[in-house]
Amino acid sequence: MLVYLVRRLLYAVPILLGVNLITFALFFVVNTPDDMARMQLGVKRVTPAAIERWKAERGYDRPLFINLAASGSERFTDTIFFSKSARMFAGDFGRAEDGRDIAREIRTRMGPSLAIALPTFLLGLLVTVSFALLLTFFRASYLDVWGVVLCVALMSISGLFYIIGGQYLVSKLWKLVPISGYGGGLDAWKFVILPVLIGVASGIGSSTRWYRTIFLEEMARDYVRTARAKGLSEVGVLFRHVLRNALIPILTGVVVVIPLLFMGSLLSESFFGIPGLGSYTIDAINAQDFAVVRAMVFIGSLLYIIGLILTDLSYTFVDPRIRFN
Repeated sequence: MLVYLVRRLLYAVPILLGVNLITFALFFVVNTPDDMARMQLGVKRVTPAAIERWKAERGYDRPLFINLAASGSERFTDTIFFSKSARMFAGDFGRAEDGRDIAREIRTRMGPSLAIALPTFLLGLLVTVSFALLLTFFRASYLDVWGVVLCVALMSISGLFYIIGGQYLVSKLWKLVPISGYGGGLDAWKFVILPVLIGVASGIGSSTRWYRTIFLEEMARDYVRTARAKGLSEVGVLFRHVLRNALIPILTGVVVVIPLLFMGSLLSESFFGIPGLGSYTIDAINAQDFAVVRAMVFIGSLLYIIGLILTDLSYTFVDPRIRFN
């Protein structure tokens, strides 16, 4: 197990480096620092002197990869790649265009994002798995048919409809919770409960159908027929055997959600005015703040790799037959 973990961690280094290089190429080769300066200063009435001044203030006046004018290690460290991309491996994300420290903003905004994403993830997983088990238990019945119809209807509706409809109905008409904003402490639940419920409702359709398909495939296995032949009840078969053997594909699907637990929901945080990492990313894109966008892409890639490793390790707990060497 330890050898496998070390090997996977070593594999993560070139993957992160590749993501870093691709992101750097997109931001500094396809979109040169001169282009970035023009977008920030405005295309009209911008002078070459203003562009050079803007680049010098932000450290974009240096060479991209190799500084031939420097000597020793500074040939590689006194470059845009090292200062803007390579230093992110040490947790140094630099500063945004407005001068704020990106790492500090990430630490500050991580709390609101987790306050929404974590309950949405846990409650959504509980609701969808339970609903899928219910449809599987009553498979080929009217409940199963109409349950699938409901899932198809729910997954056919855009997520924006849930957000706008929830804000209008719950906040504007019923005035149960604030329509937007965020407050710390014990009052945070007033601002979080509606985005959480909307997040759960918008994912019921697709997730339930996915889990129902997995459970139905397991119901056709030989071990299920053997369990029934031994006199085990249908409920016992469903929970003691089918659910346990379906945990591996469920865990595989869960790994996709792990980066969102920290990165936040782009739509929900923007529409509800939550000062999380999702709205931070959207604001950076709108403001063309490339330093923030690069940092968020790097963090998302890192979290996804960590999620893959944790998922592989969790396989050994749900299925003793799996062993990593």
